[in-house]
Amino acid sequence: MTVLGAAETFKRDWLDGFVTAYGRSVRKVPGAYGVLRREESAPKVAVVIGGGCGHYPAFAGLVGPGLADGAVVGDVFTSPSAEQVYRTARAAESGAGVLFGYGNYQGDVLHFGLAARRLAAEGIESRTILVTDDIASGPADAPERRRGVAGDFLVFKIAGAAAERGDDLAAVHAMAEKANANTRTFGVAFGGCTLPGASAPLFTVGESEMELGLGIHGEPGVRTVGRLSARELADELVDGLLPELPDGDGRVVVLLNGLGRTKYEEMFATYTRVHERLAAAGLSPSHTEVGEFVTSLDMAGVSLSILVLDDELAELYAAPCDTPGYRSTGAALAQVPLESTVDALLAEAEPGQGIVDRALTVALRDIEANEAELGRLDAVAADGDHGLGMTRGMRAAVSAARRDGDSLSTALLAAGTAFADAAGGASGALYGVLLAETGAGLRGLAAEEVTTGTLAGAVDGAVKAFVELGKAEPGEKTMLDAIEPFRLALREQAEAGADVPQAWQKAAQVAVSAAEATADLLPVKGRAARLARRSEGHPDPGATSFALLVTAVGQALGKED
Repeated sequence: MTVLGAAETFKRDWLDGFVTAYGRSVRKVPGAYGVLRREESAPKVAVVIGGGCGHYPAFAGLVGPGLADGAVVGDVFTSPSAEQVYRTARAAESGAGVLFGYGNYQGDVLHFGLAARRLAAEGIESRTILVTDDIASGPADAPERRRGVAGDFLVFKIAGAAAERGDDLAAVHAMAEKANANTRTFGVAFGGCTLPGASAPLFTVGESEMELGLGIHGEPGVRTVGRLSARELADELVDGLLPELPDGDGRVVVLLNGLGRTKYEEMFATYTRVHERLAAAGLSPSHTEVGEFVTSLDMAGVSLSILVLDDELAELYAAPCDTPGYRSTGAALAQVPLESTVDALLAEAEPGQGIVDRALTVALRDIEANEAELGRLDAVAADGDHGLGMTRGMRAAVSAARRDGDSLSTALLAAGTAFADAAGGASGALYGVLLAETGAGLRGLAAEEVTTGTLAGAVDGAVKAFVELGKAEPGEKTMLDAIEPFRLALREQAEAGADVPQAWQKAAQVAVSAAEATADLLPVKGRAARLARRSEGHPDPGATSFALLVTAVGQALGKED
């Protein structure tokens, strides 16, 4: 895409618009391309950050109480001049000295250094923190050669909090240095960025490729790899960072940063695996940030930054701040447990636990193994999310049954409620009612008290509730075309005197055949009805998932004493 705005006026135009939009929070530095926090503070260390534009919300968007006192902006990906730095620092300084913060780039080093000399000549003390978090830009034993990328934000947050609480210049600098030493970043690009006024990106990435170790000034990565899934990308980023992290007590800040064109939903999809991997490595995210913090115009890509905390850094990062680009109340991340992997759930299912737990856990294993196929069947004439929804629902059902199921009935009720909540959509609601109503039909019975007759009765009631809710009829190519044959077969087995495992397994075989036979039907309800002919020759995904579930439950029942 072409970035809006003329190259020669881009810096002025966007900065004018920024101050106009956020005039309640920031004000322009007279005669300079810089901004200051709107409300003057009591005398304190002035944290002045900066660099080229094209990185919003860095740098101007991070000006405000609890973070930076001023920011100076250069042309796109270009250091601001020493004169601009000096004017901004002079306007921000309130009698306690200046801490300069910027990424480790030669132009910034030179111009900020010249401004610091000029301040010193006027009797104003300053210190500098060079951010060097990018592990792809230099060896671990020479951090001074590394670039500053998204870790800028984390270091500036610590420095701003230290200054806000009244630390002197030496102490603010020391905390910023510690934050920088404890921060590491690794990034990946899917597509290059386009400079204002240009019609083509600075570099391109093949549709089936990614660039690992990118910079934030339009530089390509240091290594090209094949396009990765969200899960694989998370593994690549975490694998790159873990060996680089300094020792700590396990507390970390995690920043998944978008570079300008990556959707937030894509970043969230990646973050689940990031969190899972960090937890497996013994790390506990005390704060998590997912969003855009240090961008590169319209570059498509993400970076992962980790700040290893100690007590001092944890206190400072938790301090509140209020800027146009980032606000924090100071609240730490509530530790939300991750959904367990199916292997972990199976490992945790002890022999003494209930049959509902074990049956659902085995069913989850089979659903997860067939997730892609269920998605493929659903995509024939619908939106292709049935496999994913079933996996989500079954994970939630297993966890809920294990957590809240103190009896057969309550376990099924908890599982049904959790399934409907996690899976969503029509299938989520319908599977939820099947589980919950089956539990209602077994209320008051221990597992050893359930007969084939009482189980068949519970299933009869659940299917009746299912039909009332879904308004489906046999032959309409829905889940019911496998459910109803299963129900009838289970009732037939009960009347024949079969025991529970045998009756269930034979009914499950009927459900499998019935699900396969739906390939000859045409849907008349739901999204699939609009593309009914496309589904001809393909089994119904809901009927298929039901057959998988009851088959897995039959296997679990067959292993019971």
